[in-house]
Amino acid sequence: MARQPAKVARSLQTNLEELGRRLGVETNFDVVVREIEIGGRKAALVFVDGLCKDILTRVLQQLQEMTPRELAPDPLRAIMHRGLNYFEVETTDLLDQVVDSVLAGPAALLIDGVTTAVIIDSRTYPARSVDEPALERVTRGPKDGFTETLVVNTALIRRRVRDPQLRFEVLRAGTRSQTDIVVGYLADVASPALVAEIKRRVQAIETDSVVSGARTVEEAILGRSLNPLPRARYTERPDVAAAHLWEGHVLLLIDTSPVALILPANLWHFTQHAEEYFQSPLVGTYLRWVRLLGIAASLWLTPLWLVLAQWPGPLPGFLGTIGPKEPAALPLLVQFLVLEVGIDLIRMALIHVPGALATSLGIVGAILLGQLAVDVGLFVPETLLYTALTFLGFFATPSQELALSFRLFRYGLLVAAGLLGWPGLVAGTLLMGLFMAATESLGMPYLWPLIPFDWEALRGLLVRTPIPSVRRRAPGAASPDRPRPEPSPA
Repeated sequence: MARQPAKVARSLQTNLEELGRRLGVETNFDVVVREIEIGGRKAALVFVDGLCKDILTRVLQQLQEMTPRELAPDPLRAIMHRGLNYFEVETTDLLDQVVDSVLAGPAALLIDGVTTAVIIDSRTYPARSVDEPALERVTRGPKDGFTETLVVNTALIRRRVRDPQLRFEVLRAGTRSQTDIVVGYLADVASPALVAEIKRRVQAIETDSVVSGARTVEEAILGRSLNPLPRARYTERPDVAAAHLWEGHVLLLIDTSPVALILPANLWHFTQHAEEYFQSPLVGTYLRWVRLLGIAASLWLTPLWLVLAQWPGPLPGFLGTIGPKEPAALPLLVQFLVLEVGIDLIRMALIHVPGALATSLGIVGAILLGQLAVDVGLFVPETLLYTALTFLGFFATPSQELALSFRLFRYGLLVAAGLLGWPGLVAGTLLMGLFMAATESLGMPYLWPLIPFDWEALRGLLVRTPIPSVRRRAPGAASPDRPRPEPSPA
């Protein structure tokens, strides 16, 4: 039998004892109970020190200035309309909601003889200022990025999308953490079925706390899977999030997480960068092709060179000297695998060391160790060169999640190419393609518009189309009966 929710009692002392037990007032130094008098009637404010701002002092001042005559005959109505008329407030008769509200930041006002509590939104969260995104920087365009504060992030999006159809619905996940999750979408653009499904999955999250923020929510929504391919796009940029709203996508903003989660997303969403749209269409197309070339190199360059070096066969003249010039102690496949793991160790070390030492560590790890390995005969210079080119493509990939997943695929292609040669490389590539074709993100095919084929959409991916010419939205995200409007004539 379900437990009946506890109600706010008429006795102030009873309410304070129950809240004290639930909130651990006697042991928590930052949970404050301030007993006051309002017009001769006993009352109390319950709040968390550090989550309430200076407005609470103004609240106390106005409440204590009220007289018994002002309170009669309805104390709650008088306090709501006279004592708190300048503040954002709501009422509740449930103690569970009082506890949740206090822990989220607002203050709770309890009045003796009244079976309703007043929730005063006086919260302020410790937060950093809006700054340029660390991973999605552009030479031109806005320099503001998301922060860990939810209301700041929604404000950054609303500033760009001044549309009355924009919806931000608040849900909660985590049975104990009670983390706020905002579902954002355009009501007249996004597919209602998609919005309903995402909200259903968010509400079905069963975990004590959303510790890892967006990552926890993504795994809970998209299911428990060993698939390394990312199926939800992360962005730190409000303009990127706003652009996806116009395409019919749904945003998830998680409190304490400085990113927006974009759903659904397929392979090509992770290959685009905001820089392409802050340049002319021709320059943007060039940048896109260079980026795609780098992504392809990060996946196939070292396996392809390994096959050509170990099984040269008849090669054109300009490829005749592609293999290593000198022998080494380690086989080529082992050299590549050791270099891959070694560079990963250097990356992790650079993340964990202080910034002042990062440059020195990078020089020591990338240059000195590589040169020493060649000098002692463990590696050949060619493996260092092609591994370095591969990692240029790795760092040119706009999505860190896609780059890391492609690293795992590259390991498989390296092993297949090193052990089986051309048949191994071809078979590995086909298996990878089939794996991607079988993947989807909330109904959106992962390789669309390549599979299933859609030339108009594919052309838009290969060529940076001028913004006024874009009239199509992604299938599965936008409602099929709500296409983009035609541009107005000049």
